[in-house]
Amino acid sequence: MIDSAPRRTVLRGLGAGAAALAGAGALGACSSREPRQEVKAGAAGFTLTDQRGQKIRFDGPVERIATAIIPAPSMIAAVDGSHARIVGINQSTLQANKEGIFGTLFPESRKTATIAGADFLPNVETVVDLAPDVVVQWGDQGEEVIAPLENAGFKVIGLTYGTQEQMETWIDIFGTLLGKEKRASGLVDWMHEEDAAVRKFVASQDRAGDPVPVLYLRTAADGWTTANKTQYMNHWTELAGGVNVARDEATGTPQVSVEQMLAWDPEVVLLSGFDPATPTAFYADKRLAGLRAVRERRVYKIPLGGYRWDPPCCESPLMWRWTAQILHPALARRIGLRTRLAETFRKLYGHRLTEAEADTVLHLDLNARSSGYDGFRA
Repeated sequence: MIDSAPRRTVLRGLGAGAAALAGAGALGACSSREPRQEVKAGAAGFTLTDQRGQKIRFDGPVERIATAIIPAPSMIAAVDGSHARIVGINQSTLQANKEGIFGTLFPESRKTATIAGADFLPNVETVVDLAPDVVVQWGDQGEEVIAPLENAGFKVIGLTYGTQEQMETWIDIFGTLLGKEKRASGLVDWMHEEDAAVRKFVASQDRAGDPVPVLYLRTAADGWTTANKTQYMNHWTELAGGVNVARDEATGTPQVSVEQMLAWDPEVVLLSGFDPATPTAFYADKRLAGLRAVRERRVYKIPLGGYRWDPPCCESPLMWRWTAQILHPALARRIGLRTRLAETFRKLYGHRLTEAEADTVLHLDLNARSSGYDGFRA
């Protein structure tokens, strides 16, 4: 596995609107999903092991969950098939719930109490008022984010994030926490099947041995940043038959100048789902007129489903298919993304996606001027 970028810097950026964390290789290399949680069979409750290696004992069913971690609620809801047990979330999650389709899937998520902001420091008074059975918090962000909760008497599950393997471990842990172990195992198996399917699609293309140059961008206060090979975007780019033009940059989320973009001259530019940047604005920037992706109208806004598709989430197999179709438009019919999108929302959330909702998830409006995007209408 590839190590993640420095956690404090990256995750503060994520809370403020950045995306994509550490990458991973093919799923076949990540089958162990360590560390595994332990369930004490025959006991009245259960014990699980979090990603700090800490064992947490529960004497009965968990009915109330609070989490400071931004992507956790969508994954908990996917494993549970419900938002009913989630009582506290991060401020950034609440914003996404109001802006994206998750608030349609689970209307109560638009009004969920917030227990932390971009720095992930918990508001202990709010947590006390919510009286959760457990709090889900980052396990690698230092004692300052966990100790106040444990000192207040709460059980805390500490998680780490960024690779495909770590995401699969989350699914395992949430399966145990929610009493949905079989469902969780099925979701991980499904991800492995989707990984194999996408790789097979890509291998069938004439240029399978000639990866498509891709640049991932997110806005920053002073311009743009991208992601190197330690980031999760590198995983889905390579899986889909692309090559990250910034993969060999020294830092995990390097700044990108216009001059550097022109030097890389990517064939495709993908704009993060964590900020308001759009292909239209990108095309209108005269400084970028010479960029191949601009000339060929191959700039695309990454979809926003139940969660943003840039970083690891339960909808990541949809991101793999979407990226493969962006890089290889001829695959549109075989990939069948809209059908997979509807199937996935039924699988994860029990929701029958309308055509209009699918259009919104895929940003058909924002991507309307980009080459080949009509392929996502069918």
